[in-house]
Amino acid sequence: MRSKIQLPLQTVSLVVSFMCWVLISSLIPYIKEDIALTSGQLAWVSAISVILGSILRIPIGYYANRFGARILFMISFLALLLPIWYLSLSNSFVDLMISGLFLGIGGAAFSIGVTSLPKYYPKEKHGTINGIYGIGNAGTAFSTFGAPILAQALGWRTAVYWYLALVALFALLNFVFGDKQEIRVKNSLSEQIKAVYRNQKLWFLSIFYFITFGSFVAFTIYLPNFLVDHFELSKVDAGIRTAGFIVLATIFRPIGGIVSDKINPFLVLMFVFGGLTLSGVLLSFTLSMPLFTVGCLAVAVCAGTGNGAVFKLVPMYFSKQGGIVNGIVSAAGGIGGFFPPLMLTSLYGMTGQYSIGFMALSEAALASLILVFWMSFQAKMQLSADILESTADAVMVTDPQGIIMTVNHAFTKITGYTNEDVVGRTPAVLSSGHHDRAFYESFWSTLLTTGHWQGEIMNKRADGSIFREWLTASAVKDDQDRVKNYVAIFSDLSKLKER
Repeated sequence: MRSKIQLPLQTVSLVVSFMCWVLISSLIPYIKEDIALTSGQLAWVSAISVILGSILRIPIGYYANRFGARILFMISFLALLLPIWYLSLSNSFVDLMISGLFLGIGGAAFSIGVTSLPKYYPKEKHGTINGIYGIGNAGTAFSTFGAPILAQALGWRTAVYWYLALVALFALLNFVFGDKQEIRVKNSLSEQIKAVYRNQKLWFLSIFYFITFGSFVAFTIYLPNFLVDHFELSKVDAGIRTAGFIVLATIFRPIGGIVSDKINPFLVLMFVFGGLTLSGVLLSFTLSMPLFTVGCLAVAVCAGTGNGAVFKLVPMYFSKQGGIVNGIVSAAGGIGGFFPPLMLTSLYGMTGQYSIGFMALSEAALASLILVFWMSFQAKMQLSADILESTADAVMVTDPQGIIMTVNHAFTKITGYTNEDVVGRTPAVLSSGHHDRAFYESFWSTLLTTGHWQGEIMNKRADGSIFREWLTASAVKDDQDRVKNYVAIFSDLSKLKER
């Protein structure tokens, strides 16, 4: 029974964690009325929670595997009580930086669910489950929308106290309803890191999440203050519009996971990064509010969809190191949300406009699109290699001149020749001497004319023994009807007759 409530419990726990994570940025239009802050300080205060929230995602992903979600969520909520309380007492830039840094614990909690929840479901549902869990992003919308309303009615310091009660409640709920029997994985942290850090797929996935989740976090943090200063909106109106951005991105996160379960996730990511590229170009122009809104909503759709798709790929490639990989990829996403607000502020101070920053988003998305195409190509090549190795018949592939390019494991098992022994040589290495020149001339004449030859042939193993094989040779042609390769597939007839 407890296992059935883990998805809703952990998802709602993430909602509350993310509410705390963006608490300062949600209240910043009110805080800056009490505490004098420069534009640079505003950017740092708004973004500081992302630092610890990103760094902690790596160890939290690992320890969520080791101790379970129940313990990790409880510790996270209890740890959040102190920075929330300290925020209510803040009177300076330094106070805000200290409380904001430790509010990052709320963002780090994301690694708990993406590590824990896949244990309860089969692989074909991991994209959907992680997408549903990602609805926890809505916590940022609740804070962005609700915190200004509370601050308007009660004052921002009093509004903060409501968060103390909410966090304490969810620490208790996880203690009572968390799964005490969750499967634990106790692999060494250093061993898991060593097993994955050289894998380029880890860093590609980290780049993808850096862009998708990073753009979501950056817009979430930066939009409230940006809309007030740039478009002169009221604080509540800016909060509502930012909440709309967050809600749209949150809705599309599970959609991205569900679609990635149904079709090739690489196709989903191609749509995502193509959309982000165009959105960044649009936002780089000086826009009216309607066009700016279109650009932002397009970013929300693409970022949300991408967030769901990335975490479909993680368990596909790293089923045995899910905890540490989830942590590293999640950390990259958090870091992706830290730099853009600071960069936009700096560029605005130097140039008086934000266009260069939005164009940087476009260029980063375009680079990611190219990487997606490359990973998709590699996946297809790997599939072909896996098929080649898994077949029970021997396979030999040559170039158009008949030079051997590769052979499979079954070839080695039948002939005794390894891939290294025969690559760069011709099939004559197998010649047994049992066939005359006329036989081979007929073989090549038929293959060149029809593109196909099939029959019995006597060949020689590496140890000199002769064996009879049933051979099928075919020509592989390109779109111009030119031969690209020859493929020979054969089985050992002597072994078959013994059976």
